[in-house]
Amino acid sequence: MTPAHPLDLPVLSALQGRHSPFALVQGAARRYHPDYGVFAAVMDRSDESLASLGALVAEQGDVALLEADPPTDAPGVAIVSQDAGVQMTAQSLAPGRPADFEIVALGDADGPDMLALATLTQPGPFFALTHRLGDFLGVRAEGRLVAMAGERMKPDGFTEVSGVCTHPDHRGRGYAGALMRLVSQRILDRGEMPFLHAYASNSGAIALYKSLGFSVRREVLMTRLTRG
Repeated sequence: MTPAHPLDLPVLSALQGRHSPFALVQGAARRYHPDYGVFAAVMDRSDESLASLGALVAEQGDVALLEADPPTDAPGVAIVSQDAGVQMTAQSLAPGRPADFEIVALGDADGPDMLALATLTQPGPFFALTHRLGDFLGVRAEGRLVAMAGERMKPDGFTEVSGVCTHPDHRGRGYAGALMRLVSQRILDRGEMPFLHAYASNSGAIALYKSLGFSVRREVLMTRLTRG
């Protein structure tokens, strides 16, 4: 199944394309390797494809679907949770002031600090090797990583801005907005469009994203599945 638009099924689009090296495949179902991510997708809604999704969950553990109309009737799986969300894109960024603090590139050596910050702040699913899915930037205070933002899924022509978080003791200083602006501008400079996902209930984050130039493209559902 080829979606009408790459962002209609972003997980499938990414795992069939640039992120195929990170994919685990079971028949018509694909998911990110658990060290990198939790997202999965199926190529169609046939019984065979849904059975493949169930087998993938049984073998590799829980998954999450990120679609407007996710399949939830795969054999051998049960719904853990289902939350409303929005998918947002930015064709350009709103004007903004340059950051008045140092922003640093993050890599493998920063992986444990990134995982610890994400575990504390819960910006969304983040695992030991999620930082390898794209470029990440951060802010350190006295050597401690206190804010970060980076890239996750990469459907052709698009890159997702993700992992945006700030330590509770360092909020209100403009770190998240500045990091997102730089990450998004780098995506635009490559000739791609930045996009992101947010829980519909997270009005504060959505307001920040809109102030940067993002607008809501569509509503989505974040559906977590486990072994049934």
